This record gives sequence, C-alpha cells and structure tokens, in this order.
Amino acid sequence: MQYSVNSDVVAQATVSELQTWLDEGQISSADLVLLYLERISRFDRLGPQLNSILEINPDAYHIAQALDQERRARGPRGPLHGIPVVIKDNLSTADKMHTSAGSLALKDLHAPFDAAVVERLRASGAVILGKTNMTEWANFMSDHMKNGYSSRGGQVLNPYGPGTVDPGGSSSGSAAAVAAGLAGFAIGTETSGSILSPASQHSLVGIKPTVGLVSRFGIIPIAVSQDTAGPMCRTVLDAALVLGALTGIDLRDPVTGVSEGRYAVDYTIGLSAQDLHGVRLGVPREAFLNDAAEWQQLLMEQALRDLSQLGATIVDPVDIPSYPQIRDYTVLIYEFKAALNSYLASLGERTRMRSLSDIIAFNQAHEADCLKYGQSLLIQSDATTGTLTEPEYLNARARDLMLSREQGIDRAMSEHQLDALLFFANSGASIAAKAGYPSITVPAGYSADNEPMGLTFTARAFEEAKLIRWAYAYEVSTQHRRPPVLRES
Repeated sequence: MQYSVNSDVVAQATVSELQTWLDEGQISSADLVLLYLERISRFDRLGPQLNSILEINPDAYHIAQALDQERRARGPRGPLHGIPVVIKDNLSTADKMHTSAGSLALKDLHAPFDAAVVERLRASGAVILGKTNMTEWANFMSDHMKNGYSSRGGQVLNPYGPGTVDPGGSSSGSAAAVAAGLAGFAIGTETSGSILSPASQHSLVGIKPTVGLVSRFGIIPIAVSQDTAGPMCRTVLDAALVLGALTGIDLRDPVTGVSEGRYAVDYTIGLSAQDLHGVRLGVPREAFLNDAAEWQQLLMEQALRDLSQLGATIVDPVDIPSYPQIRDYTVLIYEFKAALNSYLASLGERTRMRSLSDIIAFNQAHEADCLKYGQSLLIQSDATTGTLTEPEYLNARARDLMLSREQGIDRAMSEHQLDALLFFANSGASIAAKAGYPSITVPAGYSADNEPMGLTFTARAFEEAKLIRWAYAYEVSTQHRRPPVLRES
C-alpha cells in the first residue's frame, strides 16, 4: 500500500504509524524533522501563533540523519527510533538548548547534564526536536498565574480555541504541540494536575505515573513528594510505548528504588477492547458534581453509560470524606526551596542563580518583564528554612499521606472493592498527586464551543498497566478524539 506522507498526514499519525512508514522507507526521520519544523513555522510562529515551542534543537536534523543511517545498518532500536519528540522546558538537556522552566532568570542556562528522562529518550532513538513553553516554574510562582504563561515564552494558546479555550497547565506547550501535530509526542511533568489538565484540555492521552516509576533526576523540581514526568500523546497506545521507554531504576533518584520488579514492563502487550469487562469503577461525585459545568456533567454521564455498556460495573456514588481537606499547598511551599536550591547547586558555574533568593531578586530587578502575575509562591517558599524541619511541614506531609491514601483512595477502593476511580478532566488530580498514585486521562468529548474534556482513571501505586488497558478499551470503543482545525493567517 502506498501512503501520501506529507505534513498534514504526519501531523495526526500515531507513533506506530510513523514507525511503519520509517521501516518501509516511505519517509525518513530526517524528513519527519523537516515536516514538523514546517508545521511549527506555519502554526506555532505564524497562523494562530500557538506559541507552544520555546526552542528548537539545532542538532535535531543531524541526529535524525544519524538514526536513519543506524536503521539502515542495524535496524531500529525500538518503537521510538527516529520519532521526533518535544519536551517541557524544565527537563535539563546537555546540548545547545537552554533549560529555564519558562523563566527569564534561567533563560541563558545550558545545563551540564541530561535529565534521566532525556537520557532514556535518546537511548530509545527518539529525536529531541525542541523544548516546549510552559506555565512558568511549573505554575508554582504565583497564586493567580495564567495557565500556559511564562515570562520567557509568553502565552500558550490552545489549538481547539486559540485565546478562548484554556490551555491548562503547566505542561501547556507540550499539549498544544502534540494536539496541533508539531511533533510525534511530548513529555510533560506533573506535581498536581500539570499533565492531566493540559492533556484533557487538548483532547490527548496523558499519563501521570506513580511517583517512583520514572526518575526525576535533572528535572527542575517543585516537590520531591509529588513530582513526576510522563507522556502526552494522541493515543493510549502511543502513551504506553513512551511510558515503557521512560521507566526504570535510577540511583540518582532514590524514589525509583520502590519500583523494583515493576519497571521492566511492555505496557502494550495484550491491549484489547474487551478489557473493561468485570472492572469495578467508582465515581466520587463530590470531586466533580459541584465544580463541573453542565456540559462536563453531561459528558461524564455519557462516559459512565459507555463504560457500563463495555462491561464495567459502575459504583456510584463513592464517598471520599477526606477529599475536601486535601487541596492545600503547604507541603509544596516547604519542599520547593530545598529542592530548587539543590538543583541550582548542581549547575555549578553555569548560572549566577544559586538559590531561590537569587531568582526572587532577579525577578524584582526586572519587574516589568518577569512579574506580570507576581511571585507570591516563590516568596512564601523562600521564607521557610529550606531544611524541612518545621513542624508545620512535617505535620502537613503526614496529613497529606493519611488523607490521600488511608482515608482517601485506599479506603474508597477497599470499601467498594474497586479497581479504579473515575474523575472528569483533572478534578481528582490533587488527591492522586498527594498519594503519589497514577492516573491516565483519555478524550471523552467536547463542549458546544469545542472545548475538550478528558475522562481520568486513577488507581493504586504501580497499577499503570491496568489503567492503560482500561483507558485503551474505552478509547478504541468510543473514538472521541478529533484533531483541532488549524487556520493559517
């Protein structure tokens, strides 16, 4: 069969489709790089100016050429060989690109090391095409920062409604780029909702892994208790392929030690549209009924009907009494200073920013450019000792774990003999984030104004394989995702 492989076809192709075309010689990885760059010029820099790409890797084309040569000589390394990927700008890269977390304070930083996630992508044969814009400091700068805004990159727009549909945060650029077909897939990071929110808002599949499944080494941090990185893709199968490439033990991030025995997983094995038969899914209505818009409630009710028809048992409602008590950021306020100062110290002489205090001072000195939304959270965090010895922090951390696990997700799932919980979009992100538990969001439909919404499955630690199976069965049976209609100026 012959394919017409042009930029519009490539834009919405899955990773598996791209790999097939590469294997068959219908296109090269170098060609893919050029096609994605052409789309970036049309739709990210011109057109609706989505503003999702912050920086292009100047070596991407040559890396792709080398991978094409390797494919011809020895065959592909795996399913990501030669596939261009864009990564969030808080992932360090030891190359010609900068690592800034969207800040002007770090705009000139060339990190001395690759983040572990970047190492694994390179080892898999993926081509790092560029870095994506993001909510500055992963949306931990101000208590009223606009989703998708950074001082360095400006405002990310959502291709489903540029300027009208919220891009979500903080991995906004990663989501917009994948939705618009500017790369094969993307990597985002999440502390609380920062993968699930933009993935849902861009009709994508996003996986927030269990804390400990993916190394955080080299990621500009917020909180060691909650940070993780994960894939943002157009299909569940793509996300499963990418997650498999990212996972593994890393001695530089001790939390990955708890994943031993679970990391060597091919998440794509045995995926079937029948996988929802007999699965018990709980609906914590207090997590979405009060906050959801009418159209979101209608989509959620349709999703529950679809899941039931696919063989799942819906337990509705499920009570989680601890849920309303778990939406504060006390732990993050304390952990951010200690984590960021440690990261900055690891950079050596690469930057004059040696501490959170230096960042705050830089922003104040360049107020007109840096403080459009203020820096209240940075200031609050800097007021802590940075030693994590304060009783308020110690009590808050223990409280978060108790409310999110023993009195939260674990209790609900045990009492109702559930396999997973269901939420709309990222409405349940905070409780899963504090527990360190995994979630996956998958497209569930659109509002009358074309705003996407995802259906999110949440389970216990290291149950990613189950979540992927259930999300895959829902996705292939409902086929909700449709690409955005992009218009050039």
